[in-house]
Amino acid sequence: MLSESFERPTWDEYFMLQAELAKLRSNCLTRQVGAVIVRDHRQISMGYNGTPPGIKNCYEGGCKRCQDRMEGKIKSGESLDRCLCNHAEANAIMHCAILGIEAGNKDTVLYSTFVPCLECSKMAITIGIKRIICLDSYPETDYDLLNQAGAKVEKLEKTKIQYWSKSLQNI
Repeated sequence: MLSESFERPTWDEYFMLQAELAKLRSNCLTRQVGAVIVRDHRQISMGYNGTPPGIKNCYEGGCKRCQDRMEGKIKSGESLDRCLCNHAEANAIMHCAILGIEAGNKDTVLYSTFVPCLECSKMAITIGIKRIICLDSYPETDYDLLNQAGAKVEKLEKTKIQYWSKSLQNI
């Protein structure tokens, strides 16, 4: 007999959980972000925000802007051009390029714990991503640009992701 109480995450919830997992690798002091690129219900790339390979980690003093932000010398959203950290979405896109994986087509989805910033939005548009699933907003997002490109942005309910995260504790 099949159990009527059996449940599992939707595909969007499942891949957002993967993005949440990816953000645990972030080495940024100010904001941890994870991103996953998916095609045909298969993860093809992931990324998290942090300093480039070979550069001292942010939490080790690699990014002066993040240090200044933590010390209250600059506010959130200020001096972003001084930040050395690559964004999670950019890292996921670059990872596709490094591995020679064609990322963009009409069925490719970008899952990110935050709506992509302007620069990451431009990268996602360039490779052809038309669907972006996120949990939180980001102050540097250009929704008009995303709309103009035909990229649909959808926000998931955090409570569902939290529900599934808690269910992992019962394993």
